[in-house]
Order: sequence, then structure tokens, then C-alpha cells
Amino acid sequence: MENKIPHCLGFIMDGNRRWAKEQGLPTLEDHKKGLEIFLDVVRYVRDANVPHAVFYAFSTENWKRTESEVGYLMTLFSESIADMTKEHTEGGVRVRVVGRRQDFSPELQKQITELEEKSASIEGTTIWIALSYGGRAEIIEAVNKAVAQGETVTEESFQKLLWTADMPDPDMIIRTSGETRLSNFLTWASAYSELYFIEKHWPALTKLDFEDILLQYAIRERRLGA
Repeated sequence: MENKIPHCLGFIMDGNRRWAKEQGLPTLEDHKKGLEIFLDVVRYVRDANVPHAVFYAFSTENWKRTESEVGYLMTLFSESIADMTKEHTEGGVRVRVVGRRQDFSPELQKQITELEEKSASIEGTTIWIALSYGGRAEIIEAVNKAVAQGETVTEESFQKLLWTADMPDPDMIIRTSGETRLSNFLTWASAYSELYFIEKHWPALTKLDFEDILLQYAIRERRLGA
């Protein structure tokens, strides 16, 4: 079998709270474990020489969660970004954040910018983190930019107005926890993505599961509408 490596993988990291409930753990512990698995998968992606991977970390709809949960997530984001910034050379990945970063505190926005700047020169794998991201919101903002410019757009010119303008379309999108929907993730970029749904909750994902993802991609025949 030809060893086909995807150019870009997308991950919808679902099932954290269900995993915690099954393990008899406090609800907020799910996010801590989910972060650990995220960092593991980043390493798997890097070691497999996959050029790009995008992770759906926090959606525009997630702001509707309880104040305590959102506050805990903001603390986790801040701590993890600080760790990634400190160790970016060891991690060997470039990091980009897409979404409405203006929704976050000035301190967190500053951390995000610092992480992007310090990892900008790293070659190899780029990790894209979707924070306060929603596919429809991304398209609406791009439409408003196009209207303001007053020019007729093509698919190519419109794509350049998106938050994800510099990111390649994902070859395959993986969602954990048995859910079979995209939930407003990469509404434009997912038009021809292969979809792969895994029954396991995100915190239970292993390296063997990641290897199976690569295998599933390798056996797919992508026609891209042809």
C-alpha cells in the first residue's frame, strides 16, 4: 500500500465531559486530561511528518457554558500557551491561532501573539488552534470584508479573506466520541475533507488510534469532485 501522508488533519476534540463522568471524575478534570491528549497528538503529528494539523479547541458557542467552566478553560489556555511558548524549540512545531482572538482578555491575546512570534521560524509541522472559532462567523466576517472592498469575489479571492486563509484545507477531519457532525468547524475549508468518526472519547485517544487515522486516510480514494 502506498504510504500516503495527509497534508493537513483536522481534529474535533469531543467527549471530555462524558469521559470524566465515566471515570467518576469531577467535571473540570476532563479538560485537563483533554489538554494532555492534545499535546500527545501534537507530538504524534510532528513525528509522523504531517505538515499541518488544526484542532477545534474552543468554539464561538462554547462561551455559553457556565462561568466557572469558561473561567477554568481560560486558565488552562493561559497555562498551556505559556508552557508551549517556553518550550517551543523543543516541541519543534510552529503554532498559529485562528478565530476571534479579540474575545479573549488582553493578557491572553498577548500570550497568543508571543507564542506565534516565537515559533514562527520553526520549519516542519504547523499546529493550528481554533479558539473562539465558528465556521459561520468566519464566513460572515469574510463576506463583510468583501462587501467593504466593493469587488466581485472568486473562490480564490474569498478564501484569502477568511481567518484560515493561510491554512490548507484539511484532507481528513477526525471527530471523537461517536458524534457524526462537524458542529460549525471549518465550514468553508471542509468542503472536500474526508470524515472519520471515532467512538472513543478524546481523553482516551492513544498513539495506536492516531496510527489508525493515518491508515484510514491511506486507504481512502480522494476524487475531489472529479
